[in-house]
Amino acid sequence: MSETDTNATTEGYEFTPTQDWFSFNIPAWKNYFPLVTSQEPRVLEIGSWEGRSAVFLLTTLCAKSGEVVCVDHFDLKATSEGRERYRKINHNLTLTGRPFRVVPQFSVPALYMLLEEEIDKGDAGFDWIYVDGSHRADDTLLDAELAWRLARPGCIFIFDDYNWTEQPIESPHHPQRGIDAFLAVHAGEYNRLSTNPEQYQMVVQKTIPMRIGFLLKGPEKNLNALGYGINIALTIDSTYAMPAAVTLRSIVETTKGRISLYIVDCGLSKEDRGKIRASLPLRHDATIVFVDLPPSSLAGEMGAVWAKADMMSCLPVERALYLDADTLVRKDLGELWSTDLEGRPLAAVPDVGYPQGHEGVPRGDYFNAGVLLVDLAKVRTRTSELQAHCLEMKNSRFCEQDALNVHFAGDWTPMNLKWNAQGLGTYAECASADRKTLHFEDMKDPGIVHFAGPVHPPMAAVINPYVQPYTAKPWGYAGAPGHPFAEEWWDMLGKTAWKGWEKTAEYQKTCEQAKATALKAATEEFEKRVKGQSSVV
Repeated sequence: MSETDTNATTEGYEFTPTQDWFSFNIPAWKNYFPLVTSQEPRVLEIGSWEGRSAVFLLTTLCAKSGEVVCVDHFDLKATSEGRERYRKINHNLTLTGRPFRVVPQFSVPALYMLLEEEIDKGDAGFDWIYVDGSHRADDTLLDAELAWRLARPGCIFIFDDYNWTEQPIESPHHPQRGIDAFLAVHAGEYNRLSTNPEQYQMVVQKTIPMRIGFLLKGPEKNLNALGYGINIALTIDSTYAMPAAVTLRSIVETTKGRISLYIVDCGLSKEDRGKIRASLPLRHDATIVFVDLPPSSLAGEMGAVWAKADMMSCLPVERALYLDADTLVRKDLGELWSTDLEGRPLAAVPDVGYPQGHEGVPRGDYFNAGVLLVDLAKVRTRTSELQAHCLEMKNSRFCEQDALNVHFAGDWTPMNLKWNAQGLGTYAECASADRKTLHFEDMKDPGIVHFAGPVHPPMAAVINPYVQPYTAKPWGYAGAPGHPFAEEWWDMLGKTAWKGWEKTAEYQKTCEQAKATALKAATEEFEKRVKGQSSVV
């Protein structure tokens, strides 16, 4: 190690000349320095011997600020050789004049100790980690797994001896098997910086946040760090594949942490599934699973809208956040997911159109079923009763929403309107006695926008001068005039596999056909009424 390499005089350092297994890495390491953005780099070494690499980092990467933590067992200082190496490393690192710490312990207990210590730090983690503690594949894998939890986003993570020649690569005494296993497990969580397969070291840069996770203490800690994540459920068929892609894309863009997306398939084609998958940004912590309906389903008997009830029994989780496919997520769903259900099976948002229900159901607090936070374990204790309510109410005005309100009457927890903002720009602006208790200001900057209403409104709704703007979804023939978030919906669509769909001949044809259908239905109704009046006369 030269004076130029260390930015310090070599005089006084005690390195064994025949044990320099590091200096040839210096040119490559210097190329990685610009990737470290921290003004106070923190370095962790697993396996430091006499401290050659640590001295180099302290006098270059950490020359102005930062620190190095060295983990090495030094034979637990039980041998004269171990005690001598321990003396030398402390001597060498002290000469740098920079902050350092030596942990004389085997790597696993040492890393556990560091994990415990880092929990309560405001700026936890390391920017540079060097794994060189053992040549065994299993030891290397375990060291890497624990150290990965200490790596900050952007951390330079270096494995030594990837192309070591003293043992066969397939041997359990060669680290490459352990390194390859680590790389496979964490695919999508790093950028590989070692592009030459013959390069002696394997170097990656971490691209995901830290997750110390399993060592968190106390209820005040973020539950997402425990790794449970958020379970999202949608129930869709082909007619709602496109808007569902918008909902799913908006979820993944806005919500941090682990997300499991469960799509209850009510009749999706292979192409639908492919386009939905292609609509999601790549994220290591977001997965999508398509769930088949049970053999004897309500949806199969009465239509896809009833899959919301089927979902309660077929989802492979105990708690889920259900979203209609005509929603747009604008804020992180973590807050919504952590809602206290207060011992009830369901949390929902009051229905803005009918807060106290309508003539088809008993009067009382009435929720909108477009966003539901469900304790599935509790719901499943009354599955047969729920199915019975659905069958009894199959012709009810608002279908499954009415059945769910009857089933969960008095046994649901209200949530803030911002998590299911309905009727924006339309009926939410209209005063009514039942709406006096609602806090509409909560919907000014909503977390979830719900485009309630028909895809293609009937002509009577479009031309009715007393109810304007009319209620409709953005992608229908009439659009969603006056809706403050319609453009956001279209912008999100442009990020999915349906980008540019509104310019296609298929879309234009669909809208023209829907408009013609609405016009025909209105004309027929007009003729029917005229004939009815004529017969009276």
